[in-house]
Amino acid sequence: MNLLALPLEDTLLALCAIASPTGEEGPLCDRVEADLVARLGRGCVARDGHSLVVTPPAPEGLPRVGLAGHFDVVRTVHEAPPRVEGERLYGPGAADMKSGLAVMLHLLDDLLRGRTPRYAPTFIFYEREEGPYDENRLGDLLDAFLALRALDLAVCLEPSSNVLQLGCMGSLHARVHFHGRTSHSARPWQGENAIHKAAGFLARLGALGVRDVVHEGLVYREVMSATLAEGGRGRNVIPDRFTLNVNARFAPGRTPDDAAAELTALVDGEAEVEVFDRSPSAMPHRGHPLVQGLLDAGVGTVEPKQAWTDVARFASVGVAAVNLGPGTQSQAHQRNEWTDRAALAEGMALFRRWLFAEA
Repeated sequence: MNLLALPLEDTLLALCAIASPTGEEGPLCDRVEADLVARLGRGCVARDGHSLVVTPPAPEGLPRVGLAGHFDVVRTVHEAPPRVEGERLYGPGAADMKSGLAVMLHLLDDLLRGRTPRYAPTFIFYEREEGPYDENRLGDLLDAFLALRALDLAVCLEPSSNVLQLGCMGSLHARVHFHGRTSHSARPWQGENAIHKAAGFLARLGALGVRDVVHEGLVYREVMSATLAEGGRGRNVIPDRFTLNVNARFAPGRTPDDAAAELTALVDGEAEVEVFDRSPSAMPHRGHPLVQGLLDAGVGTVEPKQAWTDVARFASVGVAAVNLGPGTQSQAHQRNEWTDRAALAEGMALFRRWLFAEA
């Protein structure tokens, strides 16, 4: 049966039953595309790779909104097929973020059944969100479909447990390489221990703590952490190399270059800094009139987004964007991932109140 015609929970179960780990979104995109074309016609459904941009008919002159959700999921362990147990719906990506995709499909069904929108919606289904920043296909869609850059607001339906999360932190990853000279560990004075050379930097890094930055009444917490370590040649060899992966999370209003400069200053010439992954931050847009519309629709809680999301990618092309989705946030990327059934229904009702004039 067409995904748009199923009950909401059955749509989510069907989506979870189609495997779509990052890089393998093709089968899920094929199914969603076929069902959308069957209901909307080819003219409303554009495909680029394993991503879709869907523009249903809407009255002229309405504010333009985008609803965005990614097809891919993180590979996790599931000990049973997608299912409902009690108040939970289990399945790969049930929270992150096939619950958001199910809501998007049902909003499209509402439009096709004649409900009157107060905004002109575009639905964006895309691939590779869970991978590196440069492989995320949303950026390609924003380049290929220039009408997306004219949206008045975009909503990323990432799992937020129906909490409106504004802005997002930027993220920078860098490898910090310490260099030394090998020797036998019985005679360490003949070498130079690269691991020991990291001690001063690690002490300074550990002393940084948390820096709070306030935007529009929301508190974003800047942090910098060592997350991986690699080095050494053998248990009886003084190491000549030691590398730390350092992840900086920086607040709206700051750039990856700002974070890289801060890290370089902290290293203080003691090591080589190799920045390899930069994700920008995004401002919250709390006063945006269409964001106020979400609050008027019944969003009960507003928070800063402490992590990174694709609101920053929209912001990079001048589109205000927010995070709001029905998925259970704490279950993202978890073993036996589930989402709360009541929250799924609540999220569906909230988006209907926001999108439709008669809701």
